[in-house]
Amino acid sequence: MAVMSGMRAAMVSYRLGMADGVSVTAAVWVKALRRLGMRVRTVAGDGRADVLVSGLALDAARPPTRRELAAALDEMDVVVLDNVCSLPMNRLAGEAVAAHLAGRPTVLRHHDLPWERERYADISTWPPDDPAWRHVTITESARRSLAAHRGIAATTIYHGFAERPCPWQRNVVRRRLRVPPRRPLILQPTRAIARKNVDVGLAFAASLGGTYWVTGPAEEGYEGVLEGLLRDAPVPVRRRLPMGTGMAGAYAACDAVVLPSSWEGFGLPLIESALHRKPIAVGEFPVGRELATFGFRWFDVADPAPLRAFLADPDPALLDHNEAIAHRHFGFDPLVRRLGRLLSGTAACPHVGPLREQGDDGCDCLTA
Repeated sequence: MAVMSGMRAAMVSYRLGMADGVSVTAAVWVKALRRLGMRVRTVAGDGRADVLVSGLALDAARPPTRRELAAALDEMDVVVLDNVCSLPMNRLAGEAVAAHLAGRPTVLRHHDLPWERERYADISTWPPDDPAWRHVTITESARRSLAAHRGIAATTIYHGFAERPCPWQRNVVRRRLRVPPRRPLILQPTRAIARKNVDVGLAFAASLGGTYWVTGPAEEGYEGVLEGLLRDAPVPVRRRLPMGTGMAGAYAACDAVVLPSSWEGFGLPLIESALHRKPIAVGEFPVGRELATFGFRWFDVADPAPLRAFLADPDPALLDHNEAIAHRHFGFDPLVRRLGRLLSGTAACPHVGPLREQGDDGCDCLTA
């Protein structure tokens, strides 16, 4: 494994230290970079970070100045841009950062790409590119799409997870939620937005005779729709995380997970559920099909009967199977190795595919 002791890295995003998928996975990258011996500074426009630059926030009225960017980034050996130059949610901020980092060692990690969202479909010049930069996608389908739309070569590095299950929290969290011990608790660990299909999650929980729990906030103008759905819900509903409860506690408390999305950039619950040894019912979306090729055994959100039977008579072998795959391909140590290769220059050329584990040190690089 490459060790870059003493090198300085900055992790930059619109927001960090929050419950969204970018923040969660950025925190794992920070931990991995530190395992490699690097000194890491987090920089964001909002949330919790070592350096807050207001012009980087999603709703910033003005972009960050060159002086602000210089103070935050100029002493770094490498900068990781986490989705800042992927979706143009604050295009002026992204353009300012891209201009400032031209010609400098930079990793652009793309969680989402413009053509995946209808409102950005007419933008043809993002993500930006530079000969000194390396691009990372979080799935193979995104890598191929980036090459097709922008002619940009990338390396796929799947998310790594440093999950620590805490089953002892189960009863504590269920009491906080006021969920009876014998009632199934169905967890949807997502934000409430249109593509997460809360209505499907509600119906699925109802088919299991359970309590439905969505942990994320309503965003992207979905507040009114959500209130209507929950007002007419056929089952008891819980929202958000109780005070003092984290996502590990949420997984400990639930009996099953539901991810009924029609689109996900990755779909963190697919892996988190395996690491926390919970069955999951999954909707039909492209990345789900890609990750299923690793061999996971999931339930179909369109057919609740098999999961209902599983909850009545659990099969630990299925949970063992999914947990083993998650640790092997999406664990923290594989992520550290992949990042070490990427940053040391020992990874395969960027025009090839994902670094997928093949033993302790090998990788299986797929040609584009």
